[in-house]
Amino acid sequence: MSVMNVSRPLRARAPRIRTAAVAATAALGLLGLSACSSSDGAGKATDGKLAVVASFYPMQYLAEQIGGDHVHVTNLTKPGVEPHDLELKPRQIGSLADAGAIVYLKGIQPAVDEAIKQSKNEHAVDVASLTALEQHGTEVDGHHHTTGDNHSHSEHEGGADPHIWLDPVKYAEAAKGVAKTLSEADPDHKGDYEKNAGALVKRLGGLDAKFRDGLKNRASDTFITTHAAFGYLAERYGLTEESISGLDPESEPSAARIKDLHALAEEHHVSTIFFETLANPATAKTLAKDLKLKTDVLDPIEGITDDSRGHDYVEVMEANLAALQKALGTK
Repeated sequence: MSVMNVSRPLRARAPRIRTAAVAATAALGLLGLSACSSSDGAGKATDGKLAVVASFYPMQYLAEQIGGDHVHVTNLTKPGVEPHDLELKPRQIGSLADAGAIVYLKGIQPAVDEAIKQSKNEHAVDVASLTALEQHGTEVDGHHHTTGDNHSHSEHEGGADPHIWLDPVKYAEAAKGVAKTLSEADPDHKGDYEKNAGALVKRLGGLDAKFRDGLKNRASDTFITTHAAFGYLAERYGLTEESISGLDPESEPSAARIKDLHALAEEHHVSTIFFETLANPATAKTLAKDLKLKTDVLDPIEGITDDSRGHDYVEVMEANLAALQKALGTK
């Protein structure tokens, strides 16, 4: 068995703002840039709707679906930008203090976390606090397998996993908390926010049912991804996620990890190596070529672009389900 060369050209990355720089810039933004934001300073956008700032796409989706016609949502992370690489502009930092509400996920974007802390916005909701987080590493074992294909032997180092939106059940739990925050920021429309959240929870319940039914009678439980984004999904549906990198999509796999992936791909009948739409696919494609396996996209839905297999969260999740069904040999 040959072991591939693990070195690869690094994707050009936008520099992340250091904590001290964020704090200093935030102070300037709060003092001098409030008037430049899209808010009128009272939590309202120029169209009179509640001004909501979302940190990246999964948070934007929650805010839009729950807020409906009563909110104007601004996403800090533009389409096509890898969220971890976000470089905040002074105008964006200034908008945080004026926002009627902020929906973010602590642990994904350190620069955003620090800027929100500095803004002292009273209606900022950390979606990571609305459901239980777990420690995940390069392997996540779903524990209740059906194929007997679940005896892995890979590295487990990791940390608190923030990718809760890739589990429809956890995402639904978060939706209820976001509705509460929007209601506190805009009590006049509390009833609509609660109604919209209920509809979203029902829709996510339907998505959960599709995954449960769609992943029955599979030939394999194990799938290999670029980075460890699908741990909660794996646990929810009894799968084993093996990731090339850890929770950070920019981390480099060790030679030992690559060797281990070679072994488990053969042992667990892996047919496909998954890569992502926003992260560099070079390592995943090289591993697949070395093992003579197929490649496909499993999208962590950190942003929607023209390359996404759907127009919104639900459509892309359904595309992910189809990709998993094909790779795991469902009947």
